[in-house]
Amino acid sequence: MSKEPVAVVGIGQTKHVAARRDVSIAGLVREAARRALDDAELTWADIDAVVIGKAPDFFEGVMMPELYLADALGAVGKPMLRVHTAGSVGGSTALVAAGLVAARVHGTVLTLAFEKQSESNAMWGLSLPIPFQQPLLAGAGGFFAPHVRAYMRRSGAPDTVGSLVAYKDRRNALKNPYAHLHEHDITLEKVQASPMLWDPIRYSETCPSSDGACAMVLTDRAGAARSPRPPAWMLGGAMRSEPTLFAGKDCVSPRAGKDCAADVYRQAGIADPRREIDAVEMYVPFSWYEPMWLENLGFADEGEGWKLTESGVTELDGDLPVNMSGGVLSTNPIGASGMIRFAEAALQVRGQAGEHQVDGARRVLGHAYGGGSQFFSMWLVGDASPAS
Repeated sequence: MSKEPVAVVGIGQTKHVAARRDVSIAGLVREAARRALDDAELTWADIDAVVIGKAPDFFEGVMMPELYLADALGAVGKPMLRVHTAGSVGGSTALVAAGLVAARVHGTVLTLAFEKQSESNAMWGLSLPIPFQQPLLAGAGGFFAPHVRAYMRRSGAPDTVGSLVAYKDRRNALKNPYAHLHEHDITLEKVQASPMLWDPIRYSETCPSSDGACAMVLTDRAGAARSPRPPAWMLGGAMRSEPTLFAGKDCVSPRAGKDCAADVYRQAGIADPRREIDAVEMYVPFSWYEPMWLENLGFADEGEGWKLTESGVTELDGDLPVNMSGGVLSTNPIGASGMIRFAEAALQVRGQAGEHQVDGARRVLGHAYGGGSQFFSMWLVGDASPAS
């Protein structure tokens, strides 16, 4: 039996900020869910199941929050699943929800991811000891900076590339009303003059710590036919994982990322992603990961990704826009960051991205990664229904 086509018919986000003191976690997630339902012109009664995701529970210190969030999400008496795959969780949560629709287990599913980082200290929560190494790192940047250095050595990329990415994404964020960082006075010189945190990563080349939530309504072909607005259709989706550490692991371009992208392209019938995909929302918490992921995802040959960034290809008006919304560099409620990438991809093909809309965007990739570059989730959405 063929899979049921999956459509995105509702999208909702909160305004992402450093601290949402005005709402509890329940209030935060309900706000995003309500907006997604309103976008789909549906009610809680139309939802058959809920799939929720977030990063580790110790980020807020609330264990298994999904149990008390069922009421806020209209899930009382309905199936509810929790997903956790570290930083990629927002993407994998959406894929689990899509799988329920594709398998015809449920007709319409609400999927949501969130983080309320103001109620934790993610910096130190992510300062975990690495086996057999001195405990010298602080935060995720301390873990990833050596991988960036390895990329620079491997590719010969000049040390200005990271600042170009950050400057682009912060300018894109100014066009996105939901983005956390709105730095109206941003200049390339200010990015390059910001303090060095983890060489070669500067302060302005890092993601913020955000409170926020994102939700989507996914439905089958019948549900899409009733949608008041054109849906975004899932053309392909996949998850892959690998250990944090193992002999021969390529930390610059992980095998799991390559395999995940290849699976998505195979499902969608994509032979040349550079020419057949119109834009990308990729998970870039530190600016240098844009050129690194351009290579990992097959948009550039090994060692060539930085040249796309430097030549302006990834600008909002470039040939392959990347992180039109401002990306993780501008908004980072960790548990939701991956789902925001997926949702922003869907907004693009629905023509609902407002000032950061890419003209003629018909196929857009959403990408997320997590852990020690070990968990990957991606989907490709389009403006036309796949063959059933």
